[in-house]
Amino acid sequence: MAKFDLNDDSVVVVVGSGAGGGTLATELALKGVKVVCLEAGKRHEIEDFVNDEWASFAQLAWADMRTTSGSWRVSRDFPNLPAWIVKAVGGSTVHWAGASLRFQEHEFKTRTVYGDVKGANLLDWPITLAELEPWYAKAEDRMGVTRTNGIAGLPGNNNFKVLEAGATKVGCKEVHTGRMAINSAPRDGRGSCQQIGFCFQGCKSGAKWSTLYAEIPKGEATGKLEVRPESYVVRIEHDATGKVTGVVYHDASGQMQRQKARIVAVAGNSIESPRLLLNSESSKYPDGLANSSGQVGRNYMRHMTGSVYGVFEKPVRMWRGTTMAGIVRDEAGHDPKRGFVGGYELETLSLGLPFMAAFLDPGSWGREFTTALDSYENMAGMWIVGEDMPQGKNRITLDKNAKDKYGLPVANVYFDDHPNDAAMRSHAYAKGTAIYDAVGATRTFPTTPYPSTHNLGTNRMSEKPRDGVVNKYGQAHDVKNLFVSDGSQFTTGGAENPTLTIVALALRQADYIADQMSKNIV
Repeated sequence: MAKFDLNDDSVVVVVGSGAGGGTLATELALKGVKVVCLEAGKRHEIEDFVNDEWASFAQLAWADMRTTSGSWRVSRDFPNLPAWIVKAVGGSTVHWAGASLRFQEHEFKTRTVYGDVKGANLLDWPITLAELEPWYAKAEDRMGVTRTNGIAGLPGNNNFKVLEAGATKVGCKEVHTGRMAINSAPRDGRGSCQQIGFCFQGCKSGAKWSTLYAEIPKGEATGKLEVRPESYVVRIEHDATGKVTGVVYHDASGQMQRQKARIVAVAGNSIESPRLLLNSESSKYPDGLANSSGQVGRNYMRHMTGSVYGVFEKPVRMWRGTTMAGIVRDEAGHDPKRGFVGGYELETLSLGLPFMAAFLDPGSWGREFTTALDSYENMAGMWIVGEDMPQGKNRITLDKNAKDKYGLPVANVYFDDHPNDAAMRSHAYAKGTAIYDAVGATRTFPTTPYPSTHNLGTNRMSEKPRDGVVNKYGQAHDVKNLFVSDGSQFTTGGAENPTLTIVALALRQADYIADQMSKNIV
């Protein structure tokens, strides 16, 4: 495997190894570019994954200190866990469910389509669906997304069959087992899904696409990619002209290291990426790196989420099979007659009994709560995911008091629901309840949003530098050899799970960076 010198200033340094960073690092290496990928977490291989929810959480989750503020319930229930993401090589592609959906055309131009939504900081993306389609197609092929490229869909488990039956009865038309980056047949040297049911704990069969084993090893095989686990980046450095020159990080032993770079790409997720830029302030950039617009950290989105569970007379055993086993897309479009802009999707979801006890209704107890857990075997579940409104006040800032183990301010995550989010959630709760009632549920109950796995915005794309942080290639408006390569570059969130779009943008960004390097522009 490659081993690059700390003083090699010809390398591209990628911070983070998830959907954006792992894909970008691999694609650049495949193009012959030297890449150092710095990952804060450890490297766990497939055989290391644990089919136990709490043990897996302890192994994989980003549990470093964060703080929360704002009126969202997560701030009350999980004040130091605003997001459920992975700290390990592969990032949250180890933990994700696999849903891979393209944005709809209108979701790239929400300011134009939705108009002036009071309290929302809407902005059209600087790219369109048509521009991104070639990379969507490449990403779908790369990831082996079912129901694309002639790849069959996955089978439906009991949880899906309940959803499908109820959705059909209430008149839904687009109901299927989803477009999933999980092999329905052997592909790309990996086997097909064994329906083990622990998708969130790391796929022990390797059928689910993850940069950990589906991308990074291919990049490493070129001799152009070096991945350094347990490398915690604390600062990005620049020269007198403002050009990025490298990063400072702490290695596995806690020693401070400095890796020089020709280009730096930040892909640490929508909380840590703005935190890193803000912690990289200097006399030249007193408000943080790439922050002349004041937009770094702002417009935090986590998707409008919630869940609906139904209890039935007979066992469902929703935990068996693929965790996200199916989807209803009928409400995904934009129809303001419903009382809100944007749309949402309903996706099957199963939490194991230990997680159900923790997340069903945090802090609750008594007969109503315990009888719900007693009914676990007869329970079906769905997750709501919809487009939430970007708001300037929803943001990542540096906590003035809490520090990490290296003495740096941790991220504070502020979030308030927009009235549009609340209206959409109420509509979705009613829709989900109707679906389960239509097939004989004896009890249904909506649940509060969990700590989010979909963290978006905070370094958003914009056509004009004053409106965002990066351009349509994820290149910082202020610093031409600095890029953002994760979901923080999203201008708006759409109704779709974001991973496919993150991968498509990373593939497109790799083409752009390689071209710019070949022309000595960056």
